[in-house]
Amino acid sequence: MRKGYGQFCPVAKAAEVIGDRWNLLVLREMLYGNRYFNDISRGVPLMSRALLVQRLKELEKLGIVVSHEKETGQGYEYVLTPAGEALRPIIEAMGVWAQQWGSEQIAPEDLDDALLIWGMRRRINLEAIPSQKIVLQFDFRGLTKGRKTHRSWWMIFEDGEVDMCQKDPGFEVDVLISADLSAFTHVWMGYTHLNLALKQGTICFEGDRDLVRQIPTWLYLNGEWRYGMGIDRSAAQLMQANKCVAMECNETVGA
Repeated sequence: MRKGYGQFCPVAKAAEVIGDRWNLLVLREMLYGNRYFNDISRGVPLMSRALLVQRLKELEKLGIVVSHEKETGQGYEYVLTPAGEALRPIIEAMGVWAQQWGSEQIAPEDLDDALLIWGMRRRINLEAIPSQKIVLQFDFRGLTKGRKTHRSWWMIFEDGEVDMCQKDPGFEVDVLISADLSAFTHVWMGYTHLNLALKQGTICFEGDRDLVRQIPTWLYLNGEWRYGMGIDRSAAQLMQANKCVAMECNETVGA
């Protein structure tokens, strides 16, 4: 039986729905468009699959999520109801608040290369990517979880689709990105400018120079999404600063 706050207050009732641990992150994944169990699970790697099953069932009972059996008959598709979709501005506002008022220091135990790659995959500027097949290899060092100190990932762009894998797919790599995991995470989150990391050598690009120049735009490595939320600066200042940083990054990357 779910524990409530014993209050009729609307805030208390909302907290009963989204206040349970992991619920917000499960909803975040669904708001990003993930509808299948494995995709949602990848976005919350520290959540057990059994607990995810439980949370999805609870959210369905609350009218936030509805499930449909896949056409293949194997597994389910999970879709937000209108009530679930209405939580979007609330969850986005929480992200904006944390970006502005939360600590920008990411602790070593918070670093996760798999979550970083999955996050990048969700937020890629597909319209800016050339139509040909492109393979990126990420070599991350400075991992803190487990015994590994470095790990590689591959990201493949083809026909408007993005695929990622941890095992070498055997394709020719167009651009190799070598980076300290903490440095790359800070850049992607918009806490550190890419050109600074490049100058410090914590991030390095190798490969086709034309593609290398474009990658910051594909992966939003100039902090566009952070600035786009209107954090820290006025809209005019944001646009100008972002253009300047992008120009500096392109010059540094292509050097």
